Amino acid sequence: MLHAEIEISSFLKARRAALDPADIGLPGGVGRRRVRGLRREEVAQLAGISVDYYTRIEQGRAPAISDSVLDAIARALRLSGGEVTYLRNIAVPRRRTADCVAAPGADRGPCAGPRQTVRPEIQQLLDAMETTVPAMVLGRGLDILAWNALGGRVAFDLPALAPDRRNTALLVFLDPAARDLHPDWEAKAVEVVGNLRAESGRHPEDPRICEVVNELLLHSRDFRRIWETQSVHECLRGAKRLVHPHVGELFVTFESFRLSTDPDQVLVTYTAERGSQTERRLRELGALGHPVLTA
Repeated sequence: MLHAEIEISSFLKARRAALDPADIGLPGGVGRRRVRGLRREEVAQLAGISVDYYTRIEQGRAPAISDSVLDAIARALRLSGGEVTYLRNIAVPRRRTADCVAAPGADRGPCAGPRQTVRPEIQQLLDAMETTVPAMVLGRGLDILAWNALGGRVAFDLPALAPDRRNTALLVFLDPAARDLHPDWEAKAVEVVGNLRAESGRHPEDPRICEVVNELLLHSRDFRRIWETQSVHECLRGAKRLVHPHVGELFVTFESFRLSTDPDQVLVTYTAERGSQTERRLRELGALGHPVLTA
């Protein structure tokens, strides 16, 4: 099993390696540094704590870390909001998602847990938008919990999939069609991994996240490569280009809305500029008789 002390060590090492000493006023002369980024003693100095204490934290040997110390380390490493949340969750002394994550090839026991459901009122909202706005609801671990008819045509053929396969990360990394459907697949993959790490920070004990991460570590070399960068971010809005096998190229913007009464669920909508070719193609897509594979 990959325990929390390994996760915090990997995360802090990656974050200090990602910093350029010159950007924070530290010398970085040629030959002075044998590794990238900041040394432990420099992080400790910036955080105002002893080198020994920071070393114990990075090695997972500090059992009770105060919020003020975590905040100081976050400032020293210039962590984003999502990274701070992730650090707090992997630093607390209790069972975490990290404790469920096994190294590739290791024994992975089942991670059972109740599957999330969507309230009927949310499904009604999805259906009300189906003629013009593709939409879906994502749950913990990037599971796709619900969608409208048009959303089912802009996403993978969701009704044809088993419930445990309706997961954004599993589809992006394990379905070969995803690489054709996302012209910039690498950027999409990095986005998905960042979102999944953010989810693991927000829900450190969730068994479904354990299950998804473990499967991807076992079956996807690309996932392992990106996961090991320790990137943590949450992408809730933006633009994407898709290549649909039936209607061609689509340029859409997406917006995500966390549901106020179901905070573990996110409503995601896709729209196109009014009068654009993509808008016309979305209408063509809506006229199809059944969902087809795209991403």
